[in-house]
Amino acid sequence: MNFPDNLRYTKEHEWILLDGNTATVGITEYAQRELGDIVFVEVDTIGKALESGAVFGTVEAVKTVSDLFLPVNGTITELNPALSNAPELVNADPYGEGWMVKMTLSKPGQVEGLMDAAAYASLVG
Repeated sequence: MNFPDNLRYTKEHEWILLDGNTATVGITEYAQRELGDIVFVEVDTIGKALESGAVFGTVEAVKTVSDLFLPVNGTITELNPALSNAPELVNADPYGEGWMVKMTLSKPGQVEGLMDAAAYASLVG
């Protein structure tokens, strides 16, 4: 499985890509494989300030619905518009076109406390 070195990861299988005070968040290749075919992504927290670990949305697969957890404190600013018509992008390209939200960080230093690619790979085996 692929876990890019430029990302940070959570034990709940989200990834985060930092760009200054803004970050992009999605789910890992491992998570999308475990979920199966993704049919819907719902995020109703746009514009809300949330704490690390808070549920920011859900991802629905053919057989299950799973919560999405925010990796760090911040405000959700954008939902990936492509997911409304093509949620399967999360399966096809979880680290690229299948990203889920963009956010503004309130505590950028929290990203350093997340797992790097090697630690995440060890977690999922």
